[in-house]
Amino acid sequence: MSDRPSFLQSLRNAGITPGDDEDVRLQKTLLVFISGLVSVAAGLWLLIYWAMGPQLSATLPFLLQILVALNVGVFIRFGNFNFFRFSQLGILLFFPFMAQWAMGDFVAASGLVLWGLLAPIGALLCLGVRESMPWFIAYVVLTFATGAVDYLLADAVVVVKDAVPRRISILFFALNFITISTIVYLLLRLSLLERLNAREMLEFAHARLKVEQSRTERLLLNILPEPIAHRLRTSDETIADGYAEVTVMFADIVRFTELAAHMRPPEVFSLLNRVFSRFDELAEARGLEKIKTIGDAYMVAGGLTDGHIDACTPVALLALDIQHWLKTDEECQRHKLAVRIGIGTGPVIAGVVGKRKFIYDLWGDTVNLASRITDESIPGGVLCDETTYARLPRRFQFSDSIDASLKGKGMVRMWPLQGCSEATSLRRQAPAPTQG
Repeated sequence: MSDRPSFLQSLRNAGITPGDDEDVRLQKTLLVFISGLVSVAAGLWLLIYWAMGPQLSATLPFLLQILVALNVGVFIRFGNFNFFRFSQLGILLFFPFMAQWAMGDFVAASGLVLWGLLAPIGALLCLGVRESMPWFIAYVVLTFATGAVDYLLADAVVVVKDAVPRRISILFFALNFITISTIVYLLLRLSLLERLNAREMLEFAHARLKVEQSRTERLLLNILPEPIAHRLRTSDETIADGYAEVTVMFADIVRFTELAAHMRPPEVFSLLNRVFSRFDELAEARGLEKIKTIGDAYMVAGGLTDGHIDACTPVALLALDIQHWLKTDEECQRHKLAVRIGIGTGPVIAGVVGKRKFIYDLWGDTVNLASRITDESIPGGVLCDETTYARLPRRFQFSDSIDASLKGKGMVRMWPLQGCSEATSLRRQAPAPTQG
């Protein structure tokens, strides 16, 4: 079966096809609407002429009906809108003048040339401002020429037997003015309604787009730091930056694999989501950037934005916040959750990897050092490298340093972070845990 719509379907849809844009759709709708109104008016005129007797005039509205309907049928059948637009406007412009010339002067034809005004109005709505000007000029010229001829021949006119009676002439003057005014009003009304509908649809689509854009923005900011997200939106350049000093922290859940072996998958996900969501809240409260989660490990960094001159302090406070929350949260205590934390400070390279499923990640010796230190930490403990220890203010309390041989690093000195004299007051800045 063919996908081509039937003649009746095309007529009902004003010849609109799926490939038409909004302007062409409106133009087709208006021109077919004009054609329908003219055909209805011509049919009404035909009935009135027949009822009142002047048979000569009855031929003219009937011929107009035939021409308009035939032209619409050709357009619906072949779909050539440019030809239909030009020919239909031509019929609307010239036919009223030809009809008036056949009937006599302005009085005998009841100002029939007024119908020609539909051509420049239709051209204005269906072609545009500039393209409608020639049609309006043609209407003015034809009207002036017709009036001039009637003026010159006014005294020479001989009243013939078949002239249109004065009563009928006056009646059709009124009908012509009423009908043309009604058609023009309906055309302008339809045009405005269609444009308002198009504007409402555009505004609705724009609102939906803004919602989707906002949603995408939030998603992007959940994945990337705000400056990086802005650069990714506005540029196609590769994003890779070097930082002289960044503090990196890893938090690794102790024996989580053994714990997960005795839980159903939804329970494992729920527990991890609860823990890492709380870590996210605490990191955000300290103005730090979460980098990623790796299985049951959590990575965060400070010093990636201009907001922190001292990146070590907020990272150390975050580590204490996490350990404090794990010890006071009932769900974590029920599962006996504990994390070991390692903190390292130094130069890193940060950038976006991938084009579609991209991630923001850190590379460098500092990242490896923080990861290795985490492995040396005890459950519930926080270990810092020598640079972090040197950068932290004296209000932080440390245990005696320990030395350990780390893979790829050799002997490394580390300091266990015990607490902070201001930790209690600073911890009040952290958000309350979300429920669920």
